[in-house]
Amino acid sequence: MEQKAVIMDESNMKRAVARITYEILERNKGTDDLCVIGIFSRGVAFAQRIADKISELEHTEIPYGALDITAYRDDDKQKGSYADRTDIGFSVRDKKIVIVDDVFYTGRSTRAAIDAIMERGRPRSIQLAVLIDRGHRELPIRPDYVGKNLPTSREENVKVFVKELDGKDFVAIYTDNA
Repeated sequence: MEQKAVIMDESNMKRAVARITYEILERNKGTDDLCVIGIFSRGVAFAQRIADKISELEHTEIPYGALDITAYRDDDKQKGSYADRTDIGFSVRDKKIVIVDDVFYTGRSTRAAIDAIMERGRPRSIQLAVLIDRGHRELPIRPDYVGKNLPTSREENVKVFVKELDGKDFVAIYTDNA
């Protein structure tokens, strides 16, 4: 794969997380019953950043968790056994849940995340925050909070790099050179 363009650098990503956080707080009228759950793997990093920013702004900790959607996927990518990395140490029942992911593409990961959360209890609401919305929906799901809308072709790949996993923060578009 060949890198076509860098779409967001570290400062752009930081501003996007801050903007998304402010929007979450405004829409939910504060932090009452608010919880943030990141989808493995890079969504977890962004969920933690949002939870940290909320703590900084509101001087209160909100429940934060990590969700492994492998068992709920409909594309059979992970047949057989796997180690479930989900870590949600709080009840989702009657909470305002914000699912966080790095890239929104077809909506299938979000559907899997909703199924996984609903299996744990019935939240008051489920919202979706994503760093990048690249379109190409296959399901009637739309993010509530978006860092950047990035129209792409299906032949392009959007890669998100985060310090926590990759040592640096940036978003780039890659193309197959086949």
